[in-house]
Amino acid sequence: MADILFLCQRIPFPPTKGDKIRSFHILDHLARRHRIHLGTFVDDPEDRGFEADLKRYCADALVLPLDRRVATGRALLALPSATPLSIAFYRDRRMQRWVDGVLARRPAAAFLFSSAMAQYVVGHPAAPPRVVMDFVDVDSEKWAAYARDRQGPRRWVYAREAKRLLAYDRQIAARVDASLFVSQAEADLFGTLAPESAGRIHPLSNGIDTVFFDPTLTYADPYSPGKPVLVFTGAMDYEPNVKAVCWFASQVLPLVRAARPAAEFWIVGANPASAVRALDRHPGVTVTGRVADIRPYLAHADVAVAPMFLGRGIQNKVLEAMAMARPTVVSAEAVEGIGAGDGAELLVAPLSPRGFADATLEALAPGAAALGQRARRYLLDAFAWERTIAPLGACLGLP
Repeated sequence: MADILFLCQRIPFPPTKGDKIRSFHILDHLARRHRIHLGTFVDDPEDRGFEADLKRYCADALVLPLDRRVATGRALLALPSATPLSIAFYRDRRMQRWVDGVLARRPAAAFLFSSAMAQYVVGHPAAPPRVVMDFVDVDSEKWAAYARDRQGPRRWVYAREAKRLLAYDRQIAARVDASLFVSQAEADLFGTLAPESAGRIHPLSNGIDTVFFDPTLTYADPYSPGKPVLVFTGAMDYEPNVKAVCWFASQVLPLVRAARPAAEFWIVGANPASAVRALDRHPGVTVTGRVADIRPYLAHADVAVAPMFLGRGIQNKVLEAMAMARPTVVSAEAVEGIGAGDGAELLVAPLSPRGFADATLEALAPGAAALGQRARRYLLDAFAWERTIAPLGACLGLP
């Protein structure tokens, strides 16, 4: 049993959304084998108070509150420099002092989740013998995509962040022992952008907890009886999710309701942006905000949809819908890294209103439940967490 410094930019509990799901399951995997020293931030008031839940996973932990206004101020002060804004956003002297103390005790390895946390270890004179960087996605490409969608000052800021972050990530990748990405496609992309580090870049896929996401359990039905329900789940302050649901509600849902007038679209997820909240006024649309448990909303939905225009890495919302045996309609961008077949385990639809509506209606048709059953069987074989993250020990140089 070794000591591991584990740093992540957002508290990995509760595992209720994208990055937290991945960081939690990696933490859980390592904690069953080693002593974990966890340093993290909490930026959502709803996540405060979970420090006690982390104690059973960690030998010790520092959980720092992150004031987003103060952090944004730090990021803005970095604008004239070469520092990426997202790196300045997470810079904190208290975290550095705590990391210095842990490193002084000579842990065997460091696991860094998100390049924002690399600043605390990479280049440190007491850095451990093995340092693994989990980039998860090629975030610089996300910022570049944001820039292409914007005009004015935001376009300049996003383009700057894309350029600066790629340069920073390349520097980090060149200095760590392994760089991890959530899919082979993301790993290959970063390998082309950082060819000097290509031999140390590896995919480490997300998994799904198929015991937790079990469609055979009993869940209270949150929906009105007798109405076909289409559901989208996810963090609703995340820009790609906002764009997806706004497009579906305005462009696709009217076409679906022309054929199935009783159909409803439910948007289930925390912190809905103003554009998402406004959709609640549209006929047939319901915006829930944060819910205690998304499983009832998946279990009783007729179809899960994921019309993502921008999809970096693996979409947990798709894995969760498939695990709950829901017929699932996705864009090609939403199925990256999952490997499921169009028409076999899910339906892959074009990002055109008519094309996506037709696929959604197909998923609502009698007999489509078999699609969901095949999806769950596929995940049981390929996406158990213990299987997907098994290579991590070798990357860390530990059993």
